[in-house]
Amino acid sequence: MKATPHIEVREEGVIAKTVLMPGDPLRAKYIAETFLTDVTCFNKVRGMYGFTGYYNGVKVSVMGSGMGMPSIGIYSYELFNNYGVENIIRIGSCGAYTSELKLYDVIVASHAYSESSFALAQSGETSDTLSANKELNDIIISSAESLNIPYHLGVIHSSDVFYRQNGSVHEEMYNNHKCLAVEMESFALFHNANVLNKKAACILTVSDSLVTHEETTSEERQTAFEQMMKIALDAAAKM
Repeated sequence: MKATPHIEVREEGVIAKTVLMPGDPLRAKYIAETFLTDVTCFNKVRGMYGFTGYYNGVKVSVMGSGMGMPSIGIYSYELFNNYGVENIIRIGSCGAYTSELKLYDVIVASHAYSESSFALAQSGETSDTLSANKELNDIIISSAESLNIPYHLGVIHSSDVFYRQNGSVHEEMYNNHKCLAVEMESFALFHNANVLNKKAACILTVSDSLVTHEETTSEERQTAFEQMMKIALDAAAKM
């Protein structure tokens, strides 16, 4: 097995069949050190840490994706295509598009809407809305319910733009596309899973609100989203 330009693994079996994928590589490190046993670090290329360990006796990997669709598009494609990964669960932060969502609320994405050209450029896909894998979502929802962690299920907005010159579009996205919140990666992840016949899902924690303008700190975003992490780990252990 050859290493890819972005992942330095050269042996089969180093990376688990299920990978949890936060955007922040330091969040990946935190998850590995806090929740996994018998941890090994399998990637440090470009500071994009990847770890494999065990959760409830089940082999699980966790790796950062970086920010945005081009970045998660690279890492998820290589994990799926080159390393035999079957399931990727994105775990990340998001901005709320409705006042009904509070800081630290958990969202399970049913679909990702995007204006991005990622899927069109990658394979000619013209749909602007892609779904998470239902089988993975059913496991994730079962885990959330067994852990007694409340969650919201709905559409999210995957945006290519963090700073918009014309201001916020949250009202349009919520009213016209039923998007509960915004992030920047899941549309590309879902697309790669579709074209490679793999499975992908996304669990998000509300880090800020575009409606109320409440927000969390960068430190809290790195370490304080443990409910989302516990759901993802419990689900991974069932796969």
